[in-house]
Amino acid sequence: MSDIIRPYGDTTGDGMVQVSFTLPIPHSKVAEGAAAQLANKMGIDPAMVVHAKPMGPDFTFFVVYGRVNHLVDVSQVEVVERDYPLLTPKEANAAIKRALRRRLTVVGACIGTDAHTVGIDAILNIKGFAGEKGLEYYRELKVVNLGAQVSVPQLVERARAEKADAVLVSQVVTQRDAHLLNTREMSAAFRESYPADKRPLLIVGGPRFDEGAAADLGVDRVFGRGTTPGEVASYLVHQLVERKAS
Repeated sequence: MSDIIRPYGDTTGDGMVQVSFTLPIPHSKVAEGAAAQLANKMGIDPAMVVHAKPMGPDFTFFVVYGRVNHLVDVSQVEVVERDYPLLTPKEANAAIKRALRRRLTVVGACIGTDAHTVGIDAILNIKGFAGEKGLEYYRELKVVNLGAQVSVPQLVERARAEKADAVLVSQVVTQRDAHLLNTREMSAAFRESYPADKRPLLIVGGPRFDEGAAADLGVDRVFGRGTTPGEVASYLVHQLVERKAS
């Protein structure tokens, strides 16, 4: 299979794509023309406005369909691959018990003004996500879920009180890069409060994080959309068992 590919819409290699966006303009023929103009400037030509819906009196949401001439070279794509084995709950429990000889403590929260707990609950709560049980299901994990709108000082204080091995933070609200600012604040606070060799693992997750940005954000790992509890548990075991061994 060739490494050079084009988008697929109606027929193979036709270059057809669909994009959506909102413009700060009331819905009208002029608004639809503006949407088509923007799409043209994005390289979509011809651009067809296939959906337009008012979003209140001053905004319009658009879906535009059309052709692009850009090619994608799959061989040049860079992603963060999972670099640790995926463990079953039984295997994870056994590894923790063998390496730590105690339960591994995880503290989770949504920090700042973020009140969306769906992400953190999907990973921590026993009901889990995508057919997998959450971290509360793991016998050798002690899970402390602080919920939403937790301040960074509160998170640090609770992590110290619980002697946390890992801190999981979920961020869904991204207006004005709030998720990035909150994460950097959290990272700086933990690095200031802990000696380097005593700091818990810092893990963040959310649908609009770049998984390759961990170093820039000052955390150990970034998980993106679709992450399952098993992936997080396996990462915790992999990192903490390695630390113990070293």
